[in-house]
Amino acid sequence: MTNRMEGKVAVVTGGASGMGFGIAQALADEGARVVIVDRDGEAAERAAAAIGAESALGVRADVSSRDDVHAAVESAVSAFGRIDVWFNNAGFNRPLPFLEVTEDNFRSIMEVNALGTLIGMQEVAKQFIAQGGGGKIINTASMAGRQGFPAFAPYSASKAAVISLTQAAARGLAEHDITVNAFAPGVVDTPLWAKLNQDLFEIGEATAPDTAMDDFAAGIIRGRTAQVADIVGTALYLASGDSDYLTGQVIMIDGGMVLV
Repeated sequence: MTNRMEGKVAVVTGGASGMGFGIAQALADEGARVVIVDRDGEAAERAAAAIGAESALGVRADVSSRDDVHAAVESAVSAFGRIDVWFNNAGFNRPLPFLEVTEDNFRSIMEVNALGTLIGMQEVAKQFIAQGGGGKIINTASMAGRQGFPAFAPYSASKAAVISLTQAAARGLAEHDITVNAFAPGVVDTPLWAKLNQDLFEIGEATAPDTAMDDFAAGIIRGRTAQVADIVGTALYLASGDSDYLTGQVIMIDGGMVLV
């Protein structure tokens, strides 16, 4: 532990479990006070309690609701005085065969993954500007934002949108000393993928309920799927002063599955 985040306040959406919780815990371990935002408010509170009541707060919010996100910003500032880092990490996927994708399926994924990222960036940027001193925004993209997959068409489109929004915000917010970057995981062993295993089996994209993740990851150069611990180092780098000169970039953390 190097205390790279000492004195900083960081907000992580979708932070109650999986990769989001791993990032939140790592930030706290490095000295940050952390606000965990999740659609499941009770889970957010449990996650905050696991980190420690003095250094973490759990807040319920739907990231696709501007009112909810604005309230989450206000809760963070009320609890800790300011915000220094914001992770737009909340997201979900509901796979369907390409020809069976519906308008509702497309809209629901885009609203959380893409619109939620836009709203999060806008609302925290307003807070950064009001408090002064700049800030850091980190978005969770995906290898699926660099390469489309037929069973993940809306998800791929939403993560491509996250990449474009990251670049647009980096240009649009630079004058306020706000940096905006993203990281793009590949196949990470989290509860999200446990559900995707079952979902892909049910739509005929896997031969058994527990094989889809391994089948999907067969092309990983590193030879294995990622664990949350493989992701948090890059997340900490982007949140810390080590990345102060970096903006508008997307760092791939997929073990070499997609080379760009």
